[in-house]
Amino acid sequence: MHIENFKIFSDLVESQSFSRAAKINGITQSAVSQQMRAMEKHFNVLIVDRGQKHFRLTREGQRIYETSKEFLQLYDKLSNDLQEMRKVVSGTINLSTIYSIGLHELPAYIKLFLKDFPNVNVRVEYRRSNLVYEDVSHNAVDLGLVAFPIKSRNIEIIPFQEDQLVVICSPTHTLAARKEVSIEELSGFKFIGFDQDIPTRKATDQIFKDFKFDITPVMEFDNIETVKRAVEVDAGIAIVPETTILQEVRQKLLCRLHIKGKRLVRPLAIIHRKGRVLSPAIRKFVHLLTTKDLLKVLENGEG
Repeated sequence: MHIENFKIFSDLVESQSFSRAAKINGITQSAVSQQMRAMEKHFNVLIVDRGQKHFRLTREGQRIYETSKEFLQLYDKLSNDLQEMRKVVSGTINLSTIYSIGLHELPAYIKLFLKDFPNVNVRVEYRRSNLVYEDVSHNAVDLGLVAFPIKSRNIEIIPFQEDQLVVICSPTHTLAARKEVSIEELSGFKFIGFDQDIPTRKATDQIFKDFKFDITPVMEFDNIETVKRAVEVDAGIAIVPETTILQEVRQKLLCRLHIKGKRLVRPLAIIHRKGRVLSPAIRKFVHLLTTKDLLKVLENGEG
């Protein structure tokens, strides 16, 4: 048995999907099936209960899985220890991120990181929030980046930044000349919202509920870019993270209004699977994200 056999098997168990395990490891579904059969032949046991409709391990399969995780953690720790002994920071960091962080916050950080660590390769997947958690839970990626992090039994949460929420409108809108506005003053204006399953939408709904009035969006979209385009053509106003509209404000495509009386923020977090051994490169990247001021990095391109 090679270490790759245990890795593929663990990914199969955690994803409960032959196609998912294949994608994670860059092989075919057929290869995943062959690896499992080879493992059953090697240990002379049945690993998966084929009499069940859904994926289910046998007792022996569960024991092999538990030991596989121990092997993999020890192997990762050994690899990381050797890198640290050689003072080497290299390898690949696989990230899964929601669109707004991936498109607006993350690129500046990656550019800054690669200046210091050019031997590291950073791969980014843009995903909806629920799929970021799924990627992390299934060990398909090293780290996830999310807004309004949700506690989970097998997820470790590392606070990243707090992104201020602001009101945006078109330069031709009635509010365009204002620098700030109260939540109560938004009543009566057409509102552009995110889809209801987007964390920022849930947060804005709660804000309006706290102020005891309802706003029904005239349009709903699943990503920040479409929301901004709708506001640009004066289809309505929106509440969005400030870091996502800096370029449009500079170009005078949008006007930004701060919210009176209360600082409303969108907490951002780095997530990874609990118990996962983080390589030196991953730890350096996490350190950068958690110690550098977000707006300074975005506005000044500095370290």
